[in-house]
Amino acid sequence: MIVLKFGGTSMGSKESLQQVMDIIKQRLPEKMIVVVSAMSGITDELLNAGKFAATQDDQWREILKKAEQRHLDTITGMIPSGDQQGISAIVKNIFSDIKDLCNGIALLEELTEKIKDKLAGYGELLSSQLLQMIFKSNGFSSVWKDSRELIITNSNFGNALVDFDATNQRIVNYFKNDDALTIMPGFVARDHNGATTTLGRGGSDFTASIIAAALNADSLEIWTDVSGMMTADPRWVPNARIIPNISYQEAMELSHFGAKVIYPPTIQPVMNKNIPVWIKNTFRSADHGTVIENTGDVSDHTMVRGISSINELALVTLEGSGMVGIPGFSKRLFEALANEQINVILITQGSSEHSICVGIATAQSSKAKEAVDKTFEYEIQTGKVQALQVEPTLSIIALVGDNMKNHTGISGKMFAALGRNGINIRAIAQGSSERNISAVIGTKDVRKAVNVLHEEFFETTYKQINLFITGVGNVGKKLMQQLYKQSAFLQNNLRLQINIAGLSNSKKMVIKESIAADKWEIALDEGEPANVDEFVQKAIAVNLRNTIFVDITANEKVAATYDKLIEKNIAVVACNKIAASSSYKNYKHLKDLTAEYNTPFLFETNVGAGLPIIGTLNDLLRSGDNIRKMEAVLSGTLNFVFNNYDGTQKFAHVVKQAQDEGYTEPDPRLDLSGTDVMRKIMILAREAGTEMEMNDISCNGFLPESCFDGSVEDFYKEMEKHESHFLSLLEAAKKENCKLKFVASFNEGKASVGLQHISPVHDLFHLYGKDNVVLFYTDRYTEQPLVVKGAGAGAEVTASGVFADIIRAAKM
Repeated sequence: MIVLKFGGTSMGSKESLQQVMDIIKQRLPEKMIVVVSAMSGITDELLNAGKFAATQDDQWREILKKAEQRHLDTITGMIPSGDQQGISAIVKNIFSDIKDLCNGIALLEELTEKIKDKLAGYGELLSSQLLQMIFKSNGFSSVWKDSRELIITNSNFGNALVDFDATNQRIVNYFKNDDALTIMPGFVARDHNGATTTLGRGGSDFTASIIAAALNADSLEIWTDVSGMMTADPRWVPNARIIPNISYQEAMELSHFGAKVIYPPTIQPVMNKNIPVWIKNTFRSADHGTVIENTGDVSDHTMVRGISSINELALVTLEGSGMVGIPGFSKRLFEALANEQINVILITQGSSEHSICVGIATAQSSKAKEAVDKTFEYEIQTGKVQALQVEPTLSIIALVGDNMKNHTGISGKMFAALGRNGINIRAIAQGSSERNISAVIGTKDVRKAVNVLHEEFFETTYKQINLFITGVGNVGKKLMQQLYKQSAFLQNNLRLQINIAGLSNSKKMVIKESIAADKWEIALDEGEPANVDEFVQKAIAVNLRNTIFVDITANEKVAATYDKLIEKNIAVVACNKIAASSSYKNYKHLKDLTAEYNTPFLFETNVGAGLPIIGTLNDLLRSGDNIRKMEAVLSGTLNFVFNNYDGTQKFAHVVKQAQDEGYTEPDPRLDLSGTDVMRKIMILAREAGTEMEMNDISCNGFLPESCFDGSVEDFYKEMEKHESHFLSLLEAAKKENCKLKFVASFNEGKASVGLQHISPVHDLFHLYGKDNVVLFYTDRYTEQPLVVKGAGAGAEVTASGVFADIIRAAKM
């Protein structure tokens, strides 16, 4: 004999009812007991009608009218026309009783818990009789049995406790008959006085379990709208997967911590009788589903079976020095809560005995505070303990799995993953069974946390990285092309899936769940007006896991937001030099934040575009080397200009060519004045461990002062006027058989930049085009320096450097 339970969505329409009939018919003539929920939404509608009636609001009449018509409409097409009158009469009679009840509520202007149970129970009475009549009218032998005649409870209306001795005896006595198919309402029962009670929302599962356990059924099948229990809530985690086999204990833990597939009390009765429970999908009946039995799949070595959560939680904390070493405080606390019927969800206490922290439903927190403060009134007045502290808007997230036992590192892995994503943990609990590790976090973080942990413990395909990119000009466009081109490679080889969640330029910005890398321009064009602060605030607010903020601007306002991002554990990849070359105090502050929050701040492209200059410098330092001296050509612009200026064309024309080919800053004077090079050598000096400001660097400039006045257009005109000056610089170098190079130097804590004559024997002589080079002289590289050399300017190579930093940040 088997027991089948069908949920509200299975009973909710003609189409789903047909699926239910097909499933049952396939099992005939096997002896079956079918327990059903109310049609989806009906219980809420009945309770809403009661609430309106209690306030004498006639909306209850319209609610009941629509609910009645929904049931009558279901009859049409499901039952032969000759039989419709009988079932229609049953439906109308039940709704007549409901209307009489609501009239009584309206007269009394009161909706008690007892009346709520009577009202809510009508949904199952309707759906079960409707299903039985459908079978009967289609020629199948079946009987309807009122569950209230079998299941006896106490009078705790809304969530009644079952009297199992009386209930089991009634069930066994009734089912001595040989009926092949019995259909029953779930959820409803009666107390010893004959009043209708309910078993709690979701209690139809419990009804079926009680019946199955009493009769030692071969199995219990819970038919719903999903194909089994899942590793996480699929509404939050797109890659959540079905758990094919799970133990009773794991299922209880997951259901207790928010897994909605099965009502938590359902497990206990069948577990005691070792009856397997199947979770099946009414709409995909061929799917395997999930089987819950004595032991999970021993061949499955997955340590974590699933991830679940409870929302609407409050932490209440009793704290005070007067608690230390004094027995009885815990007893009094829990008695105060128990006397108010407040369920304790989580308990944690420090070994110092200075505080006890308890998790309860937020809705009960006011009642809890009043009760506990009254219980400890004397201790609060005398200062031995503080008044009960209440912290609302929290959630519990839980890892569940039998195989977690005796496996080291699970909790560390869990907390590290949450920490990397800026999810603060308010409390922790782990039972001695090691089957559950629970953490209390802010409700705003719960969706992100579930995804983070699912990715950490279940994803074998990829880790999703969410990018917010500001600045999509020359370099930004190249980066978008590279991201699109390399997406398959990253997923297949590095297990990284790049998701672009936000884009901004100087005019528009857009934040979406996902922006296609090949259609980003359309998405950005359709965005809203750009605002730096708003873009950053939204990037923080959407609270996505593994977030990286990418700055490809030269905007001071964007650079000023890095601290806010890092404090929210959002990694920053900056092509923008402003932050790293700002005051040393700000630079140090950002570096300290990255250490404090364990969040990357990477700016490789600040020096040498895509060249691994900063990375090489950091590798030297991390391996114990010491930087003694650096010599470098750090401006691709200036190297291009002096490599191409030979006197046959004006200096201004060569600079304009460099700008047209994308090698200069928007204002070329930043390059030609040496300011940009000063920034770069300062960044390298700081990364080498030297405290340095811009005014600590000496600059031997070569531009006449008049070139700095006016606009960029004026700058070019002024350079043409001073062509003889530039020509004289070139001729002086030629006379010494040298080349002109704008060189940055760092030597024993001092830095300088300026135009130098470089002889053919110097390492900087053979540097062509827009190339950059850095010579590192260290304790290990004394006579022969470590050289990093290559293209130091251009959109393509700069974008590749930004891309490399994104990958580095993603892998940290």
